[in-house]
Amino acid sequence: MKELVNNLKGDRVIWSFVALLALFSFMPVFSASSNLAYIGQGTGNTISYLLKHLAHIFIGLIIIYWVHKVPFHYYRGISLIALPIVWILLGYTLIKGTVIAGANASRWIQVPFIKISFQTSTLATIVLLIFVARYLSKKREEEDTFKESLIQLWLPVFITLGMILPANFSTTALIFSMILMLTFVGKYPIKYLSFIIGAGIAALLLFVLLSKAFPDSHLFSRVSTWQSRIENFTSNKPGEDDYQIEKAKIAIASGGVYGVGPGKSVQKHFLPQSSSDFIYAIIVEEWGLIGGFGILTLYLLLFIRFVIAAHKANSLFGKLLVVGLGFPMIFQAMINMAVAVELLPVTGQTLPLISSGGSSIWMSCIALGIIINVTKKEEEIAEENKEKAKREAALKKLIDKQLEEDEDEEEEAIEENYSIQDNANNPMKAVMNK
Repeated sequence: MKELVNNLKGDRVIWSFVALLALFSFMPVFSASSNLAYIGQGTGNTISYLLKHLAHIFIGLIIIYWVHKVPFHYYRGISLIALPIVWILLGYTLIKGTVIAGANASRWIQVPFIKISFQTSTLATIVLLIFVARYLSKKREEEDTFKESLIQLWLPVFITLGMILPANFSTTALIFSMILMLTFVGKYPIKYLSFIIGAGIAALLLFVLLSKAFPDSHLFSRVSTWQSRIENFTSNKPGEDDYQIEKAKIAIASGGVYGVGPGKSVQKHFLPQSSSDFIYAIIVEEWGLIGGFGILTLYLLLFIRFVIAAHKANSLFGKLLVVGLGFPMIFQAMINMAVAVELLPVTGQTLPLISSGGSSIWMSCIALGIIINVTKKEEEIAEENKEKAKREAALKKLIDKQLEEDEDEEEEAIEENYSIQDNANNPMKAVMNK
């Protein structure tokens, strides 16, 4: 165990916060999954959901460890290769997407043979933000015209967002706002950003108008849900989302200061998506305001650590990676908590590293692995390069030794086959001897 900890490079504080959030997640997930257990199994036994969450967290930690070993500048090229693959996956999701765990949107695809559901928009978020960071760091020293940036930067961005929008408006809005923040930090001209914001709003209005013209189309099936959520949030009109919010507020009010105790939540039996979208309400009910503020504090401290990591990064690409991958994770957590207390309309955003779900956990772990890689100190990088040089030297020594052995074998074979004596049967041999 000590040797494993010593092999962990990068910011140890970020490692600690990740471990705390992952460990804490087992208790609310184990408790809040009873609703899914009754619906799916009819028994209420949540052991299988706990073991499933354990597997997701374990695989996620392996992902962080593996990703943080890969030099972060490799992701420049990876983003270019991965973006077309993401478009294919998003297109397949629009056509063949499935609904899981009682959700009311087709955002998942089934991975063949292993029967694992995967939310493609989470992968698209990471790839797109890395792509934007790559462009901004590349063009920082080169003057780029607005026309060129429209083709090289904003066209891929709007293609990706346009393929996520029909099934997931909240994720699309979050990604777009994070890209605007990232471009602002990367010193993209503000006069161009105002045009991009206007183009984004116009594209959204066009999408809504098309939904009115083609109300039966599969692509526009979620527009009515968005409108009803906004209307319910801004008025007293009862609706399905009001039921979720009311149960969430009852859970929070029941928790009080100290909570009703781990596993003793009552509203988890009535609150839909209690182990994912509304898990914060269950945390407050069972752990009280102390637990709720404790989770909020962990995310805020992690945000501060991201700011420090971005400030200390040695390259512009590294700074933009920390901002582009770290900040959305914190903002997503804040949105999840705000929905639970009715500060925002229902969005369907999970609580990173705590809510149940494989793809959301794994994508968060990929982002964290890249961020931790950026935070590696110079001596750690030098140590890794030294170990890499030793491995290459040892490999070269083995190759040279093998080549020498092959050359010796060839020389021995030549000596055995070569002779100055003429052993041929020459018919004139008798005459020449006389």
